[in-house]
Amino acid sequence: MTTLADPVPGGRPGDVERAAALAGELSGRGVHGIVLAYVDTAGVTRVKTVPTARLASAAAWGVGMSPVFDTFLANDSIVTTEVLGSPDGDLRLYPDLDHLVALIGQPGWAWAPVDRMTQEGEPHPGCGRTVLRRIVREAAEEHGLTFRAGIEIEWAVARGPSDGDFVPATTGPAYSAARQVELSDYTADLLAALAAQGAEVEQLHPEYAAGQFEVSVGALDPVAAADRSVLVRQTVRAVAARHGLAVSFAPAVLAQGVGNGGHIHLSAWRDGVNLHSGGPGRYGMTEEAESFAAGVLAHLPALTAVTAPSPASYLRLKPSQWAGVFTAWGRETREAAVRVVTGTAGVRDQAANLEVKPVDLAANPYLALACAIAAGLDGLTSSVPLPEEITGDPARFGAEEAAALGVRRLPVSLAEAVEEFRADTRLRTALGPVLADAVIAVRLGEIAAVDGLDDERVAAAYRWKY
Repeated sequence: MTTLADPVPGGRPGDVERAAALAGELSGRGVHGIVLAYVDTAGVTRVKTVPTARLASAAAWGVGMSPVFDTFLANDSIVTTEVLGSPDGDLRLYPDLDHLVALIGQPGWAWAPVDRMTQEGEPHPGCGRTVLRRIVREAAEEHGLTFRAGIEIEWAVARGPSDGDFVPATTGPAYSAARQVELSDYTADLLAALAAQGAEVEQLHPEYAAGQFEVSVGALDPVAAADRSVLVRQTVRAVAARHGLAVSFAPAVLAQGVGNGGHIHLSAWRDGVNLHSGGPGRYGMTEEAESFAAGVLAHLPALTAVTAPSPASYLRLKPSQWAGVFTAWGRETREAAVRVVTGTAGVRDQAANLEVKPVDLAANPYLALACAIAAGLDGLTSSVPLPEEITGDPARFGAEEAAALGVRRLPVSLAEAVEEFRADTRLRTALGPVLADAVIAVRLGEIAAVDGLDDERVAAAYRWKY
């Protein structure tokens, strides 16, 4: 379980001593450096590294890094807001010792997620990890709720260097044994690395698109789930490099066809009881769980500016490709944007959850979970009714029938998503004005960066960025 307390200058009680002991242990295992990782507004993981011997100092006083990265684009251009994007100022990166892990795919290195603090010792308002922790803490204090979350990870495996065209590393059919055999050594090493790093893998399999695989990991509290998503991707990439392979987590590796998703699985709990199971509502949901799902549905158009934040995301978000592009829900309905997963009889009290589908891995996982939870809580506190369930493919509805059912097409471009986000007071309030403005500025910057490009060139522009 992730601690819900913010870091403090000088370290929380016991932090420095613990960091010194961890540094000694890691050094004895041949670890020479610590990767300090966070995810920027554009969804790119940025890092600083320190020698292992400096871990205690980092735990006490943090490591410096400019706040300008909050307004970096995926291509490393910089946009500005009223308070972010200038060359001025500094932040401190504080490693979370609870999630420090030696990297099996990168011998000699360990990894830790960080919280970003100001030099005055206050939480940085642009830190997505801090925002998610705040939202989780407030849900516990105000509603008695905790959450379990998991993020699916899909990626495409290529031959050769991570530049230029995409040449799939497998030729086998989708989901096939042939594809699994072709990359058997790589995926076996990946499973071994994830296990050694404490990432519980539920399944790993070939996926639909060319060279595509998916790994599903066990559910954790939301902050830890976002941390794990970042760590798993670091491991997927590192193990691939050791096999001479390149990977892409981009939403659309190619302009046509199925892209890479990063679906969110989320469940709300109170006093150890899953609100999505054992209730009087549809498929065992409690009234609160139904309203939570309704809240997510209601905010989905604006939520896509956070969960599908790249121009390439909208090459993936196409009807009839299981991407979930309509405001509809259903039990095990893979075309619905919100899929109710009940789980198998006998384990439903533990397994039942919501899957939010219009999410990809260009998203900052901390912001995506923060906004998804905020949307659900808005529905829960307002007792929003869950509309009629949709079965089959919502694309089959005509305009009048869709309107009568409340089925709405999600934004078809990043520009549309930004306008929805601008108008969504609840999501903007959840992130806070500094971070909400950064989201808008970065999205507008991404739109400008690909102005005039056709779909093929948009896909190419982001192919190796994530």
